[in-house]
Amino acid sequence: MTFDAREFLASLTELPGVYRMLDAGGAVLYVGKAKNLRKRVSSYFRENLASPRIAHMVSQIAAVETTSTRTEAEALLLENNLIKSLSPRYNILFRDDKSYPYIVLTREEFPRLGFFRGNPDRKADYFGPYPSSWAIRDSIHLLQKMFRLRTCEDSVFANRSRPCLLYQIKRCSGPCVGHVSPEAYAADVQLASMFLLGRQQEVTGRLTKAMEAASARLAFEQAAVYRDQIQSLRQVQEKQYVSSSKGEDIDIIVALRESGQLCVNLAMVRGGRHLGDRPQFPVNAGDCSPAEAVAAFIRQHYAAHPAPARIIALPLPEQEEGGDVGQLLAELAGRAVPVSEARSVLHRAWADMAVHNGRLAIVARNQASAQQEQRLLALQQVLALPDAIRRIECFDVSHTQGEAAVASCVVYQGNGMKKADYRRFNIRNIEPGDDYAAMRQAVSRRYERVAGGEGMAPDLILIDGGKGQVTCAHAALAELGLGQLAMIGVAKGEGRKPGLETLVFPEARKPLQLPAEHPALHLIQEIRDEAHRFAITGHRARRGKARRTSKLEDLPGIGAARRKALVARFGGLAGVLAASPDQLAEVSGISREQAEKIFAALH
Repeated sequence: MTFDAREFLASLTELPGVYRMLDAGGAVLYVGKAKNLRKRVSSYFRENLASPRIAHMVSQIAAVETTSTRTEAEALLLENNLIKSLSPRYNILFRDDKSYPYIVLTREEFPRLGFFRGNPDRKADYFGPYPSSWAIRDSIHLLQKMFRLRTCEDSVFANRSRPCLLYQIKRCSGPCVGHVSPEAYAADVQLASMFLLGRQQEVTGRLTKAMEAASARLAFEQAAVYRDQIQSLRQVQEKQYVSSSKGEDIDIIVALRESGQLCVNLAMVRGGRHLGDRPQFPVNAGDCSPAEAVAAFIRQHYAAHPAPARIIALPLPEQEEGGDVGQLLAELAGRAVPVSEARSVLHRAWADMAVHNGRLAIVARNQASAQQEQRLLALQQVLALPDAIRRIECFDVSHTQGEAAVASCVVYQGNGMKKADYRRFNIRNIEPGDDYAAMRQAVSRRYERVAGGEGMAPDLILIDGGKGQVTCAHAALAELGLGQLAMIGVAKGEGRKPGLETLVFPEARKPLQLPAEHPALHLIQEIRDEAHRFAITGHRARRGKARRTSKLEDLPGIGAARRKALVARFGGLAGVLAASPDQLAEVSGISREQAEKIFAALH
């Protein structure tokens, strides 16, 4: 049935909200927010649309769903959540789900300086966010050097009887053992806070006055401490070749399309210090312009992260009808957040640096992509496969002497690991330690749905193991009618040294050992190592869960009171295991019949 846009628009509200474009199959094509739903949605059904990409999307619309909200800011938050959960085909997607880190100063008598990632609360003072953990650790190192604040956890701080190594190398003032008074420590905490807020000149002035006062009262050792702090602060200021004395908090967002790539680079300035940048490559960008990309980034990023005092954008974001990015950010932040071009000399320097780093990121991404394509081609050639390799799946099994066996299946596709397609299999009903049976079970479970016509079959299957594992895995494929899929095993070399691996084939073909520097071998090693990491992580989690869960909890008909009675009578699980049915029946509340059931369940 053809979508009747005129009839739909006639009934549409003029409130702010979110709209979802759906195709004939019910799949979401696009999610957008609007200050006025009727005006915004009607703009899609004009004769002249902004781009061929939008026109193609509109031609597929079979239905439009809307959700009205009280404010445009609420619509932005809802839009961001829907984009992340639905991944619509025509939305520009920025996959930046990681939270940004902060520097935290706790509020105890002797506050702790530390690294924080998560949602800030009111129980401490937070500074940031920072673009990377590296920027945080570099800043903490500087603060330790200048102000000697503690970084140890409270449990360590409360139980020290002598100062640690950080005190010895003059990175901590030793508050744990009383080497600094609460008043003096509080003064250092205040100076550190001022520094993080960008008030470096004021910090230098205070330290200079304190140094002069100490010298006047002949406290030369204390004056020397202030002198060292001043020197460290000046060295930091000298290192900041692009910095501001105004203590500004600014985000610089630049978007550029070059060499077939669209890159949006976010550079962060906090307290006047340039903290580095984070380039991102949006998904579903199509033929969208850099201005559209900047607008999409601002909507998605600041719906999830706090906005700074000012945003510099290059180019300026493309405004949607009836929607102003600055007004929207002001509503989200509860204050004005100007979005402008770089005007001052310093701001232009920051923007130029962000553009330069964006170009470097594009070059690096294209080089990495070319390298991956070369490795795939080399692998296709050495294995003599007729078709190009697009998808590789690799299996590994991990256990501890047969306990808690877990198999992993990791996926390489699109010139990189595709973590969304990773799978783990808890291996059951086999002889403990039987790696062959474990591998056979994992392969059968992974491809039984593929054999039924569901899912995607790989172009190559890697098995972390030798001839035995490969034979069992290939037999499982053959039983499913998928014996035509290419498969190789990766047998570890002598001493398990990288570069000495042997490629094992399920058929009569002789094993193949590639040179250590061969690009195909490097690709195989990378995928195999990821499969091993994923398997061992799952195994440790399963083993830990099994060891945290008592066998007594699985006993039929035995509740918390009777479990407590058993543990009290026999001193724990080991004692219960050693008890006979007669001894178990002696426990209060446990009948002879129950005792026999318990004994049978535990042995």
